[in-house]
Amino acid sequence: MNKKRHYKPEIKLNFIDRVLEYIAPVHAARRFRSRAFMSFAGGYIGARTDRRPTKEWITSGRSADSDILPDLPLLRQRSRDLIRNAPLAGGAINTTVTNVVGTGLKLNSRIDRDVVNMNEEEANTWELKTEREWRLFADSSDCVVSRNMNFTSIQDLVFRQVLENGDSISLLPRISRKDQPYTLRIQVIESDRLCNKDRSPDTDLYSGGIKKNNYGAPIEYHILKQHPGNIYRSSKWEWETVPAFGKNTGLRNIIHLYKVLRPGQTRGVPFLAPVIEPIKQITRYSEAEIDATVISAMYTVFIKTESGDSDFAPMHPTSETGGRTDDEDYKLASGAILGLAPGEEIQIANPGRPNPIFDQFVQSCLRQIGVALEIPFEILIKHFTASYSAARAALLEAWKFFQSRRKWLSDNFCQVIYEIWMYEAVAKGRIAAPGYFQDPIMRMAYHGSEWTGPTKGMIDELKEVNAAGRRIELGLSTRAYETAQITGLDYEKVHQQQVKENKMRKELMPEQLNILNKDDDKPDDKGDLEDETQ
Repeated sequence: MNKKRHYKPEIKLNFIDRVLEYIAPVHAARRFRSRAFMSFAGGYIGARTDRRPTKEWITSGRSADSDILPDLPLLRQRSRDLIRNAPLAGGAINTTVTNVVGTGLKLNSRIDRDVVNMNEEEANTWELKTEREWRLFADSSDCVVSRNMNFTSIQDLVFRQVLENGDSISLLPRISRKDQPYTLRIQVIESDRLCNKDRSPDTDLYSGGIKKNNYGAPIEYHILKQHPGNIYRSSKWEWETVPAFGKNTGLRNIIHLYKVLRPGQTRGVPFLAPVIEPIKQITRYSEAEIDATVISAMYTVFIKTESGDSDFAPMHPTSETGGRTDDEDYKLASGAILGLAPGEEIQIANPGRPNPIFDQFVQSCLRQIGVALEIPFEILIKHFTASYSAARAALLEAWKFFQSRRKWLSDNFCQVIYEIWMYEAVAKGRIAAPGYFQDPIMRMAYHGSEWTGPTKGMIDELKEVNAAGRRIELGLSTRAYETAQITGLDYEKVHQQQVKENKMRKELMPEQLNILNKDDDKPDDKGDLEDETQ
């Protein structure tokens, strides 16, 4: 019979222990017990339970869904309330959406020329035709079930829903419409409608309205036909079951977009979740300071008496507009002399506002909120009063976050919609793609694309452009990349337009061309005049 063995760490006495054992045996024994406890407890102070700072720190080791799903409804409600009523929360969401989506992410088709066996000219022609067909679908409001926005607006809505609610649900039904060759449609619904059928409890394979297989992959989604908070609902609650993937095509029937932070996570968490309480407290503090400032702007006089009663009667109307003899408040006149009864004393309310430390305290809190949201303090409140280097560093740090979210949105939403659309376009013969349905490598080659959006802000455009030109000269970058980063445009299209413009200039009359050249050579400012004079 095997006996259970326990690990017994060996504790050796060092020189200090032996000295204390000889001089102060009691202290030596306490020191030995502490060292013994540490040897059993581990080496991290953060895991100690016998210290005052961590003694009442209660934690749990639950799964991702166990931590998220019970709190998710209340987190959504509070997130929405803050975005509606707290300027800081609404500003953080709007800033993120504007920099990530902005005017929309645009498609640039980039097929793998070697795989599809096309030369440069054939590939360029194919890409231009595909982009033209995509615009026919994406730029029209017919791409949306409700017909009230296009694909650019859908990007804004979907990403805003992810930030506000934690996730976004987009159904992809097929609806035929006149003058629109494609039947693919996008229907964005609020995340509250994705819930367990008949409000059944969550289980390992069925939670948050999603039924999963043993690997955690979604099988079907249960969508409530009406919003659970709809006060105008006239029918009973009914659910619609949507398979995750099409039975014949294998294409997605629904896009459930959320940021995965832990393995096994079924639903997303609102962007403001880590800072909901600080933002709410700052909002309350700001409102209290505003109230105090308004009160301090009102010249209020209190009459203090020993009995608590006063013999003051309403004064006669002065020259004020609308004054009446039955006014229940007392008026102060210029240079007036007023006698007080015995025991009465005048006290003037002086709240002492504005608070001199209000701005400093709030900015300190905002810096911590900015760290949690990955938005630098300067970007969060549009506060650029520091040096050029500090402001540029803040912009660059924020741009890292915005770029990562843009890549995430383009990969998990825009590209998915594009691939589902192309499947239909090729099947209907509107796009020629030999081997598309036979070989997944060919299909992936045809799906090649880039999604470009608004560029990052620049404090000094001349320095940025010069730096880009220097990188191209040294071979550290390409014209295509720098054009996309600085202007957000496609270099090939820019180059084609430049060729067209140069050709137009050469076709001008020689006299007109000479005039244009002379105008270009004229000095632009006083500095140029001085240089030419010298």
